[in-house]
Amino acid sequence: MSQQPVISVKNLNHYFGNKHLRKQVLFDIKLDISAGEIVILTGPSGSGKTTLLTLMGGLRSAQEGSLKILEQEICGATKKQLTKIRQNIGYIFQAHNLMSFLTAKQNVKMSLELHDQFLDGDIDGKATKMLEQVGLGNRIDYYPEKLSGGQRQRVAIARALVSHPKIVLADEPTAALDKKSGRDVVEIMYKLAKEQGCTILLVTHDNRILDIGDRIIYMEDGKLISDGVDAGTKVS
Repeated sequence: MSQQPVISVKNLNHYFGNKHLRKQVLFDIKLDISAGEIVILTGPSGSGKTTLLTLMGGLRSAQEGSLKILEQEICGATKKQLTKIRQNIGYIFQAHNLMSFLTAKQNVKMSLELHDQFLDGDIDGKATKMLEQVGLGNRIDYYPEKLSGGQRQRVAIARALVSHPKIVLADEPTAALDKKSGRDVVEIMYKLAKEQGCTILLVTHDNRILDIGDRIIYMEDGKLISDGVDAGTKVS
């Protein structure tokens, strides 16, 4: 475990809209996540979970307070700085966002092609091996339409983890899946992340997978209500 948290949030506030339409959506968020931790962020719809996740992913710039990802401040960061931070992050969304005109292997390769350090290596072999690790070794040349929902989400996991990111952010990765597929997908993600020593923050409504996290954070109305393995630990 590194001493410095990989994600450090202090007094973070966030707003949508302008002037009289301005609405506060995050309130005074304080949170540290260490290297290698698997953290589950849960709470009702509209509680601000996805907004917090997109800020942590550098998908939008934070407005007030401090948000450090891998020791880089995101509050007020430039587009160039946000792009650099995003190279260390893997993303998995509810909609798997696979390219329908590419095979499973080509979708995973595309992620490697975004990183200069992999271009001289065997990216074909690396993509194939990653798909084998998520149990799709016999589906590498299938297009997404020929795969089940759970298989498509496994391709998305392979794509997110193949470049060995330091952080993986997953937003409702099991929402469209049945109980068994959802469970399988999260267990695969957990196993690979632990092997790579990467940190996962997973946003979910799915109570069936809460036991997989090292820590559960509960959010309501834009505030962190509890933080701990058991949801009884109140945030002061």
